[in-house]
Amino acid sequence: MPSTDTTAAPAATTAHAPARNLLDPGFELTLRPMRYPHFYERYRDAIKNTWTVEEVDLHSDVSDLAKLSAGEQHMISRLVAFFATGDSIVANNLVLTLYKHINSPEARLYLSRQLFEEAVHVQFYLTLLDTYLPDHDERVEAFAAVENIPSIREKAQFCFRWMAALEGADGAEGAERIDQLESASDRRRFLLNLICFAACIEGLFFYGAFAYVYWFRSRGLLHGLATGTNWVFRDESMHMAFAFDVVDTVRAEEPELFDDALEQEVTSMLEEAVEAELQFARDLCGEGLPGMNTESMRAYLEAVADQRLLRLGFPARYGSSNPFSFMELQNVQELTNFFERRPSAYQVAVEGSVSFDDDF
Repeated sequence: MPSTDTTAAPAATTAHAPARNLLDPGFELTLRPMRYPHFYERYRDAIKNTWTVEEVDLHSDVSDLAKLSAGEQHMISRLVAFFATGDSIVANNLVLTLYKHINSPEARLYLSRQLFEEAVHVQFYLTLLDTYLPDHDERVEAFAAVENIPSIREKAQFCFRWMAALEGADGAEGAERIDQLESASDRRRFLLNLICFAACIEGLFFYGAFAYVYWFRSRGLLHGLATGTNWVFRDESMHMAFAFDVVDTVRAEEPELFDDALEQEVTSMLEEAVEAELQFARDLCGEGLPGMNTESMRAYLEAVADQRLLRLGFPARYGSSNPFSFMELQNVQELTNFFERRPSAYQVAVEGSVSFDDDF
C-alpha cells in the first residue's frame, strides 16, 4: 500500500528552489527563468569565436627559428615550455573549483565552453612543441617544466597554492577541503581562488607571455605563433571578462565580502604574481635583448597588474606605464580586447565593428 507520509515533500521542494545567491550551496539546473542572463550572453559570444589549431600555419616559423640568436632561441624554448602546462593548470581549476561552486546553469554553460577552449589551447601548444623542438629530449624537458625549470616551477607552485586553499591539500593555508561555500570565510577563499586565476594567471602570466610573442612579430618573425596567439589572446580576455562578471555579481549580492582585508589580500597576491613573472622574465631575457629586457617587462607587468586591480574596484598599486608600443600598435584589430576591450576579429558567421575610442 502506498505510503501517505508527506514529510519528505518540503525537502524536495526546497531542493528544486532557486538558490538565493550565486555562491549559495546547491546545484541549480533550471535555465528558465534565467537568473543571470549576462552569463548566458557570455556563452553565446564565446561560441562565435570558434577556431581550430589546424587553421594556424606554422611552416614559416621553422625558417624564422633558424634566424634567431641563441638568446632568442632560449626565450622561445622557455615560452613554449610554459605554454605546455599553463592552460592545463587553468583547466584543472575550472573542473575542481569553479564549476563546482558557481551555482548558475548559465555560468556553467560558459565554463563548459571555456574548458573546451582550454583544450584547444593545450593542443595548440602541443603542436608548437612538436614544431619548434624537434629534439625528443628537449620536448621531454619542456613537458616537465613545472619540475625542472625553476622560473616555471615557481609560477606553477603559485597556482597550486590557490587551488589547494579550497581543495584542502597538504600544506594549504586555511582549513579543510571546502565542499560547499557555507560561510563568509568559505566564500572569501573561493573569491581569492577565482581572482587569482583570472587576474594573476590568465590576466598576468599569460599576458606577459603574449608580450614576448608580439615582440617577435613586431620584428617580422614567427607569424604562425602570433596568429595562434591572437586567438588565444581573445579567448583569455573573454575568460577574464567572465570571471570579473562573477566577481561583480557576488559583490552586488554580498558586498560585505569586499572589505579592506580582501583588498589587501588581492593586492598582495598580485604583488607575488608580478615577482614570480619577473623571475620568468630574468630567465627569458638574460642580460637583455634589443627592445626586450627585464626592466621594461617589470614596467609592463606592473601596468597590467594595476589594470587588474582597478577592474576589481581596488586602488592601483604601482602607477607604471606600459613601455611596449607594439602591444598598442601590433595588429590593432586583433588586440583591441587588450585590458578588457571587445574586438570582433575571427568570429564565425558574425559581422561586427571595432571601436578605437577606448584608452589603452
